Amino acid sequence: MAGIDDEGWFDSGRAVVRPDWIDYNGHMNVGYYLVAFDLATEAVCVRLGVGEDYRRRQDASMFVVEAHVTYDREVVEGAPLAFRSRIVDFDAKRFHLLHRMFHADQGFLAATNELMCLHVDLGQRRSAPFPDDAMAKVRQLGEDHARFAPTGGVGRAIGIRRR
Repeated sequence: MAGIDDEGWFDSGRAVVRPDWIDYNGHMNVGYYLVAFDLATEAVCVRLGVGEDYRRRQDASMFVVEAHVTYDREVVEGAPLAFRSRIVDFDAKRFHLLHRMFHADQGFLAATNELMCLHVDLGQRRSAPFPDDAMAKVRQLGEDHARFAPTGGVGRAIGIRRR
């Protein structure tokens, strides 16, 4: 699939840190990292054919059922952000997704967001298998990503490490 780099990641959008995303510490507030990552998630859904247009046509959508965020380096107002994403795993109803947020000019990793996304029939408000065309795209992208080395930072647990 076009757009996958030599490490198995693809471009999933850009954003700029908005003034209203800044907290009293002078950097992006933790809650707005999820807002920014949601833009990347929507870009992935559009790429897979299950974005907002799909919801209107099919009365089905994607729900995030679990999310993990790491805050690796602060970003401040006006910082340009670039997102790279990778499907870690998938099945008939779900995909496991990892996003990386970079400072677009300076190149440093600012944060990561690991998600479990579930396909939902909105009429029944229950999980449902992807339709064939969406499943083909999920499968293609997931299999393309599986050819690369394991994705670091996946499945992390929160806790205090004791020596």
